[in-house]
Amino acid sequence: MARKPPEPVQDVKKRRDAALSALVGGVPYIQFLGIRFDRRGDELTALLPFDEKLIGNPFLPAIHGGVTAAFLEVSAIIELSWSLLWEDIESGAISLEDLQAGTLPRLPKTIDFTVDYMRSGLPRDAYARARVTRSGRRYASVQVEAWQDNHDRPFAHGAAHFLMPRRESE
Repeated sequence: MARKPPEPVQDVKKRRDAALSALVGGVPYIQFLGIRFDRRGDELTALLPFDEKLIGNPFLPAIHGGVTAAFLEVSAIIELSWSLLWEDIESGAISLEDLQAGTLPRLPKTIDFTVDYMRSGLPRDAYARARVTRSGRRYASVQVEAWQDNHDRPFAHGAAHFLMPRRESE
């Protein structure tokens, strides 16, 4: 029995990058805030580069609380979507052509989102990493944490619940 040769690593990386680009590119607010994602295998780290427009209190100065909440929510949604697409990306069920055409499943919808502000977000770059704690057919739960200079000193933490998009087979 002849075994199918493994797919070249460059092809898999292109598909992963195209999937992430399609996910992020599909939400205009992500571009407005300037949020980017660093991908290492299946792990995503969100980056919110500092910009003066993000300042809420110019006397401190501190990042606006709404920007912080949006950064956490976007990080959670993209992580959840990424984890849902991972199997299809790796197996090739989602093709590079589909991704470049912008053909992706719908994003999960936020049911509720809670933010704990632990300290002021300083006028510098911020990072966030989300972790899916539960993912079912209809409902998902995600935890997300944001930090700036020191990962062990988060400035905000979020907990979110999402309604999962219906699959075509349902």
